[in-house]
Amino acid sequence: MLDLYVWPTPNAYKISIMLEEIGRPYKVIPVDIQAGDQFKPEFLKISPNNKMPAIVDHDAPDGKPLAVFESGAILMYLAETSGKFMPKDLRGRYKVIEWLMFQMGGVGPMLGQAHHFRQYAPEKLEYAINRYTNEATRLYRVIDRRLGEVPYLAGEYSIADMAVFPWLRSYERQGQKLEDYPNLKRWFETINARPAVKKGLELLADRRRTGPMDAKAKEILFGKTQYAAR
Repeated sequence: MLDLYVWPTPNAYKISIMLEEIGRPYKVIPVDIQAGDQFKPEFLKISPNNKMPAIVDHDAPDGKPLAVFESGAILMYLAETSGKFMPKDLRGRYKVIEWLMFQMGGVGPMLGQAHHFRQYAPEKLEYAINRYTNEATRLYRVIDRRLGEVPYLAGEYSIADMAVFPWLRSYERQGQKLEDYPNLKRWFETINARPAVKKGLELLADRRRTGPMDAKAKEILFGKTQYAAR
């Protein structure tokens, strides 16, 4: 069995989608990041950076439980252990890794900042909103240009697509329109229609926040609690 420590966010969906794609059974263990579950000592033993998702694979190849944190590392681990969605040849493998790193270093952090300053910041800072909305536009253009050359980011459907796709589901909150990026839109709709993706996106559907974030949750996520010494 594999334990999946998550909350319904783009980074979590990467892993639930991959697990559904490879047909790997897993147990969902909620980590309510708005309540501060990510700071509990027992979770920090698994994910020292107090971020989810994280996994504990009780059926690791060496026969011992293995904990893995960071969504990109988890995707690579699941690809390696399943033999799926990561080419075995050198060139193909590194093409996937390139686009996975593009998501980890660019798409996630920059679109996350766009979300923050457009939705959650206590002040509407025009400079920050413009900076991160413009960077979101640039990243969408990079993706659209790439997808004008190949059907999927690394050529064939892979963990790179699973990493990028969940972050683009909130395109409106990032100041974007899919119609502006025809190649990306085709790719987005193709992935969104996959049965495993639909199943993966059901992750903790009953725990999703439907209204505005309250002051306590904002403090935990963005205030002193986030930066306290542990």
